[in-house]
Amino acid sequence: MKAMIFAAGLGTRLAPLTNDKPKAMVEVNGVPLLEICIRRLMKYGCTDIIINVHHFAETIIHFLKEKNNFGINIAISDERDALLETGGGLKKAAWFFDDGQPFLVCNVDVITDMDLGKLYRSHLQSWAIATLATRTRETSRYLLFDDENTLQGWKNVKTNEVRLPSDSTADLRPFAFSGIQVINPTIFDVMRETGKFSIIETYLNLVPYHTLKAYPHDADMWLDVGKPESLAEAKRLLS
Repeated sequence: MKAMIFAAGLGTRLAPLTNDKPKAMVEVNGVPLLEICIRRLMKYGCTDIIINVHHFAETIIHFLKEKNNFGINIAISDERDALLETGGGLKKAAWFFDDGQPFLVCNVDVITDMDLGKLYRSHLQSWAIATLATRTRETSRYLLFDDENTLQGWKNVKTNEVRLPSDSTADLRPFAFSGIQVINPTIFDVMRETGKFSIIETYLNLVPYHTLKAYPHDADMWLDVGKPESLAEAKRLLS
C-alpha cells in the first residue's frame, strides 16, 4: 500500500517551536510527529510513502536519512520553491501513485488511533473516488453530506458562505474533515486545478460528477496537534 504525508506546512500555530524546525519535527514525548505518522502507516501495511517538504525541508531529509527511511521506500516531493497546499501538493506527487491502487493521505499533525485498515476497506467497498475521515466536532468549515454519507457541499460558519455544487435538496449533515483520506489515483485524470490549491476545492468541483464519501469515526481518539494546547494533550494521551 502507498501513502502520502502532508508535511510541508509552515506550522505557524506552533510557533515558537517551528521557528527553527518544521512542524513535522516537533516532538511528542521525544518522538517527532513525522515518525509517529510514518510508524502508524507502516502498522497498516504501507511500504511506500511520499512526503512533501517546504519549511526547513533539509531537516526532514536529514532525519529520514538518519533513520534509513525506517526500512521502507520513502520519497520526497520537494516544494521548497513554492508551497502548493494540499491539492497542489498531491498533484505534484501524482507520479508516485503509478500502480493503479487507492492510497492513503495523512496530515502530519494529526494523531489518532483510527483503524486505517478499516478506513481503506470502507473505501474499496464504496466505489468512491475518495473517502474522507470525518468527525462531529466544532470547526469553522464543514463538509456537508447526505444521509448516505455522500459529499454534497461545504459551509463556512464564520462567513456563512455555502457551496452546494450538486444542487441537493436533501437535509445535509455537517462533518469536520479529520485530515486523513483514501484516494483513487484516477483523481489525477479529472483534477483540473493547477498551481497552489486545496484538495477540498477539487472535491467540491467533482461533486456533480463523482462519488466522494465520508467515513465518520467519532469513537476514535483524534487530535490536531497543530496548536500548542493540543500538543500538550497529545503528550498526556501518548505518555
